[in-house]
Amino acid sequence: MPISHTIMMLSGMLLLSLMLRPMAERRRLPFAAVLVATGFVGSEILLLFDRDTGVRYQSFHDLIFYVFLPLLIFEAAFKINALVLRRNLFVILMLSIPALLLSMTVTAVLVYYGIAHPEGFPWIAAFLTGAVLAATDASPITSRFPKLGVPHRLRVLMEGEDLFNDATAIVTFGIVLYIAMHPAEDVTFGDATVAFGVVFFGGIFIGLLVGLGFLIVSRLFEDAVQQALVTLISAYISFIVANEVLGVSGVMAVLVTGLIMGRVIHNDFQDERGSFVDRFWSFNVYVAEAMVFLLMGVTISFAMFQERWLAMLIGIAAILIARAVGVFGTTRLVNLVPWVEPVPTDYQRVLFMGSLRGAVVLALGLSLPVELPYWWTIQSIAFGVVVFSLFVQAPLIDPLLRRSDLVGKETN
Repeated sequence: MPISHTIMMLSGMLLLSLMLRPMAERRRLPFAAVLVATGFVGSEILLLFDRDTGVRYQSFHDLIFYVFLPLLIFEAAFKINALVLRRNLFVILMLSIPALLLSMTVTAVLVYYGIAHPEGFPWIAAFLTGAVLAATDASPITSRFPKLGVPHRLRVLMEGEDLFNDATAIVTFGIVLYIAMHPAEDVTFGDATVAFGVVFFGGIFIGLLVGLGFLIVSRLFEDAVQQALVTLISAYISFIVANEVLGVSGVMAVLVTGLIMGRVIHNDFQDERGSFVDRFWSFNVYVAEAMVFLLMGVTISFAMFQERWLAMLIGIAAILIARAVGVFGTTRLVNLVPWVEPVPTDYQRVLFMGSLRGAVVLALGLSLPVELPYWWTIQSIAFGVVVFSLFVQAPLIDPLLRRSDLVGKETN
């Protein structure tokens, strides 16, 4: 299919999804779920008429990873309440680093023994699966929190965890993938730990440099459009320099840059300029998320569910158990620390159920080299988990919030 036809097809599907959005809101489904369903049904209808969609997973990965992911990370960091984030930083870091690594390990163990095929699906495949599934994405549900009046602290905990665990998951995935692609090399736990530290904290350092540099640049412009363009440029510069030039975490670099630029813009421009930049980033992320989930629906095939349905079910069960261990175990330890504000049980339940999987899981799953004999199994598990998140977990959040009496309780 020519590129012009592909663009027309995607535009038509996106328009249809927008028209279906009121129905999704009535049924309390996230818009992302409607996009996935529209993309899947639309592509299957085209295939019935022998029309190739022209969308391939190879280009899908690059589009997500290099175009959409920096936008999603930057916007979340740019808009997050820095003061509330700082007050809850210890809890967020505990959830996004040790709890994530624990969840990844539990997922790997459960998937390995669940699939029970050591020759076709060895331990390294199980840990690669755990790394792919580790990143959470609460944005499809937290975007509705202001309308529902959910406590602001809960939203910051979920969005803050998303920010930092995306970076942790991507760094960990890179290390595990390297081990899988170089089985002859003897990589020790110490080597992996050092590599993690260099990539993770190297990204923070680059984010600081780029963020402070563009902070100075932002002072040169007064126009709202110019301010918006400065923030957009800073997002891509930090990601590319960190990820492609220096080989450190591009996600961490974008995160730190977004935090710095958000602090500057929101403090220095309280007039229409600051509002315009916020709206500009809302638009960017709306388009990015819409295209990510629409393309996911187009890429999903019946073959995944026919051939790998059992592996998908094992993966879904594994992440739910692992998430329960990570959230409830970590928050219990956090609540023992005297100088940290405790995480209520109601918050813990929402943190558990609201741990959806989204764009990062898709990007990692689609980046698996086909040279790995188990790549199709891991990718199918990743797609199955994302579908489960959107169509099963997400609709349960509103009833859980109401049953926990968290609706209409918004506070700072």
